[in-house]
Order: sequence, then structure tokens, then C-alpha cells
Amino acid sequence: MFRTDVSSSLPTTRSLPRQALMIIACVALMTLAAKTQVPFWPVPMTLHTLAVMGFAVALGPRMACTIFIAYLATGAAGLPVFSGSPERGIGLAYMIGPTGGYLAGFLVASWLTGWLAQNGTLLRRMFAMLAGLVVVYAFGMAWLLAFVPAAKVLSVGVAPFILGDLVKIGVVAAASMLLPKAKAVEKAAND
Repeated sequence: MFRTDVSSSLPTTRSLPRQALMIIACVALMTLAAKTQVPFWPVPMTLHTLAVMGFAVALGPRMACTIFIAYLATGAAGLPVFSGSPERGIGLAYMIGPTGGYLAGFLVASWLTGWLAQNGTLLRRMFAMLAGLVVVYAFGMAWLLAFVPAAKVLSVGVAPFILGDLVKIGVVAAASMLLPKAKAVEKAAND
């Protein structure tokens, strides 16, 4: 049975420089995803959720968390890696703003999604991503309560984004069907 994460196909003795380069590349991709806006209804969407879920499904919980922690550390250090930065602030000021709960939710979701998706079928990977999305919204709404009246938190913090996030989950799910094939090709190339 094929594992669905790429990390299982990588040598267990990966060098520290190779791991560091992979993390740096993934943080760069995460930044690009956060900055990319796609016209969508009712609000434009970024590809942030797609990157978080994609890394979790493809690379597993440990690497997905490591990537997101590195992403958060990069942002905390003041680099404009977050969606809407530097326009809406940078560093810790951005992280404690209205979207801070979503950032925390992405961290937890990256582990949960990666863990639930391991060795999973397409249906299991989709369930894993939906569970991760629930975590993102739960953390995001809880934090958003400090900035928005409780009666509006659902309409401001979830409703505008749910359709776009479901589309992104569908894209990652479809792409994840290629993971077992990629592993088989890699194994054949290394034999």
C-alpha cells in the first residue's frame, strides 16, 4: 500500500542542508500563496489554504508543521510574508491583529491534516482537509471575537471564505491522487 506523503519516499538520512533548503523553498511557496489573490465571489481569495493543506497532505504532519513554524517565524521577524502585509502591518503587530487566530489555526491544521491524511484514500484525505479547515475556522473565529461583535463573526470570518476554501480542498484532493504515482516513478528511477 502506498503512503500518501512524499516524506515517506525521501531517504531517512536526509542531510540537514537539504531539509533546510526544502523548508526555505516551502516557506517561499507559502508566502507566494498568501500573496496571490484570485478573483472569487463574494470576496477575493488567496491560495494560503491551498498551500497549508497541500503541504500537510503531501509532506506529512511533521514537515508541514515545521514549514508553517518557519513561515510564522519569518513573519514575526518582520518580513512581509503574510497576506495583506506590509499594507496591514508586519511582524508581531500583524500576527496579533484580526487574522492572528487563522494563523494559529493553520499551524494546528497543518499537523492535524497531515496526521489524518497519512496512508489515506482520497476520501480520507478530503476528510482530513475538512477537519483541518474546521480547526482553522474555530481558531480564527475565537480570535476574531476580540475585534468583531459575536453576532457578526460567522458572517465576517467564515461565510465569505467557505466556498473558496472548499474549492481549494478539491484542488488539493485531485492533485493528491498523483502522489502514489509519483512515489512509484521515484522508486523505479532509484532502483
